[in-house]
Amino acid sequence: MQAPPRWRAHLRALLAATLGVVVLVLALPSLSRMLSAETSISAERLRFDTVHRGLLIRDVQVPGRVVAAVSPSLYASAAGTLSLKVTAGATVKQGELLAVIDSPEMQSLLQQSNSLLQTLEIEVRRSRIDSRKQALGSRRLFDEAQVAFAAARREMDRAEKSWVIRAISEVDYQRAKDDLKKAELALQHTKGDTELERESLAFEQTTRELALEQQNLRSAEVSRLVAGLEVRAPVNGLVGSIAVADRTAVAVNQILMTVVDLAQLQIDVQIPETMADDLGLGMLAEIRIGNDKHAGVLASIAPEITANQVSGRVRFAEVQPTTVRQNQRVDVRIVIEEKADVLLLARGPFVDTGGGRIAYVVEDGIAVKRTIEVGAVSVAAVEVLAGLSEGDRVVISSIDEFRGAPRVQISE
Repeated sequence: MQAPPRWRAHLRALLAATLGVVVLVLALPSLSRMLSAETSISAERLRFDTVHRGLLIRDVQVPGRVVAAVSPSLYASAAGTLSLKVTAGATVKQGELLAVIDSPEMQSLLQQSNSLLQTLEIEVRRSRIDSRKQALGSRRLFDEAQVAFAAARREMDRAEKSWVIRAISEVDYQRAKDDLKKAELALQHTKGDTELERESLAFEQTTRELALEQQNLRSAEVSRLVAGLEVRAPVNGLVGSIAVADRTAVAVNQILMTVVDLAQLQIDVQIPETMADDLGLGMLAEIRIGNDKHAGVLASIAPEITANQVSGRVRFAEVQPTTVRQNQRVDVRIVIEEKADVLLLARGPFVDTGGGRIAYVVEDGIAVKRTIEVGAVSVAAVEVLAGLSEGDRVVISSIDEFRGAPRVQISE
């Protein structure tokens, strides 16, 4: 067989060399990037997300339990024997009789108190009469002293006229002067005694009236306690629980039962303490009951943390649904904050492992380390404040494996 010409072999070699150069030129950037990467990690071990604009909703989802906003507990006002008139779960109206406490001691105390009150009322009336009598007696003495003084003054006038013409002796004249002085002193003392007597009578009368008022208050208090022996419903609702059995002796201030007002139900929620600083009264909430959703408002927040949780109450923002029941389990979502048109990135372990300051952006198969700044963080997304642009593809899984390398090769 005839061998091919030598120029053809040279041509094939030249073409192969040219092709090799072209391939080398095209692969040089990628090769350069690969050589610049300090390590390589498989893409299957990572999660990615693209920076985009959207609405960020910071919320917290917690389980809740339906409880009554008003559920007063009723206590025994006195010691005695309890007679129940209702059973647990019974529907009652405000003012309806629920139980009666038989307390002979309180009944006897009420009778004694009322009897003492009547006695003091009689004493006050009697003292008023006695005061008037003593006042009249003091007035009579004062009037008599005035008459005696007037008589002594007339005798003194006659004595002075007689002494001028020496119709009476000096002894009689001096005696007339002494009698006038005595009458004047008697009038002054009688006037003073009358004023003191009046003040004394007024003081004693005030003391008796204060004692009467004090006893009146005692009797009113005992009457209130006796009236409390009839335990009545403070609100419309149902009897939630009964703490004592029928015909059982109870002590004063012992809890008897609770009444639940079903017209005012709220949701009791336990919120993680990590969200406690972000909570505020009046925040909107969403209450999920089965497949239904109802608007709610965060009505109260406990001031203390218990077992790493903060207790709160969510009330219905609109009409309370008729399907809700006491102690029913529901799901509650509390909206903490809403931000529109912000740069968002799916929330992932990179936030915690990078301290919210480091992220890796994928550029042509290379994860490049960047310094970032994050803002609000929700359950599903993170707000990006700086360091990233819309459209950037970011590693959102843990970046511990990157070991802080500035460039990491992402192998497919």
